[in-house]
Amino acid sequence: MINKLRHHSFLTGALLVMVALALASINASAQKGLVKGRADHAPQPAFSEYKGVRLGMSAEEIRGKLGKPALADVDQDYYVISNTESVQIVWDAAHKAKAISIDYIEGVGAPDYKSVVGSDVQPQADGSLYKLVYYESLGFWVSYNRTASAVRMVTITIQQIK
Repeated sequence: MINKLRHHSFLTGALLVMVALALASINASAQKGLVKGRADHAPQPAFSEYKGVRLGMSAEEIRGKLGKPALADVDQDYYVISNTESVQIVWDAAHKAKAISIDYIEGVGAPDYKSVVGSDVQPQADGSLYKLVYYESLGFWVSYNRTASAVRMVTITIQQIK
């Protein structure tokens, strides 16, 4: 009987050690950014600005880089860069950039998705692509979206995480 209790105590202790190690591993992963399916894939994301424009910049700084917007409003500016490229800057309450969204008609001039969100994007059956990557420790996310419509559109968005 005593041997059975010792064996049971040993198994219980071993199980507790395994549970503790598993919890420690989960905690370590969470601290590295693996929380709720969100991951910091790299300390510096491949795509974090557009033509020198970054999140948090003021309207004046951005207008200094991109020029006069085609449309300007309290909430956003809209720029036509070329016949196939446009960019929208969305402002926060302090009139600083909280989102940058770039559209490329027919994908002309768009960077390759690998340089925006990494190489593990699976195309849909219709040829469309979509991936969003969170960089929680840096306070923003980046997405890549390629439509499969008659006129293909590539949209890359960088946005602050609230």
